[in-house]
Amino acid sequence: MADFKIISEFNPAGDQQQAIDSLVQGIKNNEKHQTLLGITGSGKTFTMANIIEKVQKPTLIISHNKTLAAQLFSEFKSLFPENAVELFISYYDYYQPEAYMPVSDTFIEKDSSINEEIDRFRIKTTASLSGRKDVIIIASVSCIYGIGSPRSYKSLFVSLSIGDTIDIKKLFKQFVNIHYNRNDMVLEPGTFRLRGDVIEIFPRYEEFPVRIELFGDEIEKIHSFNSLTSEILDTKKYLSIFPAKHFVVNRKELDIAMEKIRHELSERLIYFKENGMLLEAQRLEQRTLFDLEMMMELGYCSGIENYSRHIDGRKKGERPYTLLDFFPEDYLIFADESHVSIPQLNAMYNGDRSRKETLVEHGFRLPSALDNRPMKFIEFEKTVNQIIYVSATPSNYEFEQSKGVFAEQIIRPTGLLDPKIYVRETKGQIDNIIKEIKQVSSTGEKILITTLTKKMAEKLTDHLKGKGIRANYMHSDIDTMGRVQILSSLRDNEFDVLVGINLLREGLDIPEVSLIVVIDADKEGFLRSKTSLLQVAGRAARNVNGKVIMYGDKITKSMQHLIDETDRRRKIQFDFNKKNGITPKTVKKSNNIIASMMVEKNNNKKNKSKLKSFDKEIESFDKIEALDFIEKLKRKMKKCAQNFQFEEAALIRDQIIKINGNINE
Repeated sequence: MADFKIISEFNPAGDQQQAIDSLVQGIKNNEKHQTLLGITGSGKTFTMANIIEKVQKPTLIISHNKTLAAQLFSEFKSLFPENAVELFISYYDYYQPEAYMPVSDTFIEKDSSINEEIDRFRIKTTASLSGRKDVIIIASVSCIYGIGSPRSYKSLFVSLSIGDTIDIKKLFKQFVNIHYNRNDMVLEPGTFRLRGDVIEIFPRYEEFPVRIELFGDEIEKIHSFNSLTSEILDTKKYLSIFPAKHFVVNRKELDIAMEKIRHELSERLIYFKENGMLLEAQRLEQRTLFDLEMMMELGYCSGIENYSRHIDGRKKGERPYTLLDFFPEDYLIFADESHVSIPQLNAMYNGDRSRKETLVEHGFRLPSALDNRPMKFIEFEKTVNQIIYVSATPSNYEFEQSKGVFAEQIIRPTGLLDPKIYVRETKGQIDNIIKEIKQVSSTGEKILITTLTKKMAEKLTDHLKGKGIRANYMHSDIDTMGRVQILSSLRDNEFDVLVGINLLREGLDIPEVSLIVVIDADKEGFLRSKTSLLQVAGRAARNVNGKVIMYGDKITKSMQHLIDETDRRRKIQFDFNKKNGITPKTVKKSNNIIASMMVEKNNNKKNKSKLKSFDKEIESFDKIEALDFIEKLKRKMKKCAQNFQFEEAALIRDQIIKINGNINE
């Protein structure tokens, strides 16, 4: 088993080493909470990697969305090629949870499209955690949802070594018990087969299958191979096969769980009948007995997670087992972009609870389904061993938890300084903005303008266009496809000014942007808070000419905080550059930024015209054509998600929803 080891031509630069040393010392001093305040472009990912290498602890990195998680996965995979870097995100390309709306008596069946490749990554994550210690997991907030007992998962693995004597029938029964299927024709993930005195099994979580060669009933050789060419890739002395699903249990425990489910069903039916709720009693009995029959025959059923309390042997109200329970006691967590990811973790429980209470109340689920849930935030806090919050704008929560134990990272490897901050009065602001726009756009650089309302964004855009300025707006009423096209067009120099609301904050790093305009900067609130203004200003931190102009008739506390903090940072950055002879340079990025952040860009004008005519095209479909087209789109959506192009998959999902809407009208 390898130790954590970074393979990179780069070394810590700027104040990265100082931050690394400080946080590593905090971990060694058993500090439970620490904060890394790292500004945009300061190399926080590389700092995290160096901390992992120095402390040598299994690590969980929590990201607040799939796309950023995939980016982190790719980066850490390249930094730690000899270690187990795994990805654990939601495996749904599309997910509509079951729900019931009493007002209209409408039940919505669970509808989902599971990405098999991402599911494989999830299984590989738990398999790696069960078999080795040099593991780095990049996870979305799905890591706080129940995935079954780690005790059951680890106890049901099949272990084989060269020289072992085996009973083939018993071995195959073990494979079936951990949800592998026999398929003598096609060997694919999650299947096994027998060919003479050779057993071949394709672990659900591995890239290549394994061949077990027998001499009589004794294992003679074990090696992985390429299923297409039969080329032997790696020889093994032993092999551990972990379950192909997370919710696994041995037969004895499953029988006990089914008895508990029957008992709970009996009690619930009595309750419904005593209260004259005969319809609810009938639907609950029908669904539960069907699930029990499936579990009895197959050891599994659709929605088995709703019975996880009984299967895991948990008490009523006890939290579910999650990915965090697969880690050893001494592990490390990074909460990336903690100002977003921590509130997201905090919000998961209540929404889930409200939906399920309605289902239970109307007989769609047993009350124990309420314990198939994400962790409460207080439960998450209790499972934390040591955590480092990583953000350019940590909230009060992070600082309170850290109790002053934090490291600052404000020097960029590129030498770029924070953008200059200007405050101007609102009188004549539009004319002043137009003057600034013309000056900046003449150099080929771009401008972002943030307003408080959608209507204002649209009106300002129309006004700018009337003045001959190439402008466009972007807000939440524009669907994903439209937003992607707008961002791509901005980088393609099809226009110069993008007007928006809070969409211009996290994740929109476009090096061509050198001017940020904040209208109504003095209107205190969520969109003009300390955090929001710092995030907005950070969008101009990729360009050597970056500056921010705030329009307002007074300077609020949030504005003053931005001014003071920027002045402080710029002085430190300038002094560092001067001392080390560094000349700041604008970040150079190809237009695949849109691919990584949103979706692969479509440069082909023919395809763009197809996108524009999409609404007209689907209106002409008859029902059979529409259903056929939906199937094609679903296949394309899955392929995109397999390649971590999650936002492109989301675009296709939007198309599917539009077509379904037309069919149902």
